[in-house]
Amino acid sequence: MENKTSGMSEGLHVNCSMSGRYSFIFTFIPVVYGCNFVIGIIGNSMVVAVIYRYMKLKTVANVFVLNLAISDLTFLITLPLWATFTATGYHWPFGTFLCKASAGLVIFNLYTSIFFLTALSIDRYLAIVHPVRSRRQRTLFYANLTCVLIWLFALLLSAPTALSRDVYDIGNSTLCAVWHRSEQINLLVTLSVLKSVLGFLVPFLVIITCYCLIGRALLDSRGLLRKSVRSREDETLRMIAATVLAFFVCWAPHQAFHFMELLATLSVVGNCQTLDVIDTAMPFTICISYLNSCVNPILYGFVGHNFRKNLLRLLGCILEKVRTGRPLKAWHYKKRSVC
Repeated sequence: MENKTSGMSEGLHVNCSMSGRYSFIFTFIPVVYGCNFVIGIIGNSMVVAVIYRYMKLKTVANVFVLNLAISDLTFLITLPLWATFTATGYHWPFGTFLCKASAGLVIFNLYTSIFFLTALSIDRYLAIVHPVRSRRQRTLFYANLTCVLIWLFALLLSAPTALSRDVYDIGNSTLCAVWHRSEQINLLVTLSVLKSVLGFLVPFLVIITCYCLIGRALLDSRGLLRKSVRSREDETLRMIAATVLAFFVCWAPHQAFHFMELLATLSVVGNCQTLDVIDTAMPFTICISYLNSCVNPILYGFVGHNFRKNLLRLLGCILEKVRTGRPLKAWHYKKRSVC
């Protein structure tokens, strides 16, 4: 099997030489990556601007959402590299450092995204189910501390992926890949299991548990909450629930085929037709998973009324700046009530 993601070496025996190599992949995937990049950069930049300028970092939820948007931005800057890599038939012209950094950032974004979503869900659980008892823990200090710990833990988990990647010259192509040496199999299997367990299964169990407990608490207290409080809590819950659902829809197909690829690595699956299906499907599942980084801002706009209102204010300020030609700060000073 010619495994683009796992790498090859001189003397490596290849049984399924054309596995996963179809011309439409080299055309379709880069186009989608390009769209993801443009939409994601604009959308997440708007999220950062809206939270920083209008919503401020006054709530724990805003702190986590801001960090989630920054995490997506750090990943999105690598998409032009992966688009070029795919468009050139899996040829990596950017050198070893960018190969390692880009591969590491993909896994880094996976971990930070799911960890921030988990933190958001736990925060909503504490705020709704234990509003009084959790007041001392649900502070901006603890929220920022949690973010720092998430960044560090995700960096620790993604570092082996970055270190194990390298650039290999195979014939006329240069691959950014992992060479499946026999002595590295245990490491690769461990990283794959961690990606599935810590990057998907365990966080989702925590998130689902939080939402089940929140749902039960809301049903028990629906008649006791003021209408304004209930409306605000419902909007926040809808926004987080939509974001979590989007993460699941985007990442579940990749996790499923990632598990099948793990079986292939362990030689549990060795049929060429099965390997061809895995290698052909993997670029598309990766493509779908990358959509998650540009879909969150769209969800905030559709689901979050407060975010949508502030986004329109920001766009109004930008359009006014363009129309008048005046600096935004000066215009903001004169029309503080609007912008």
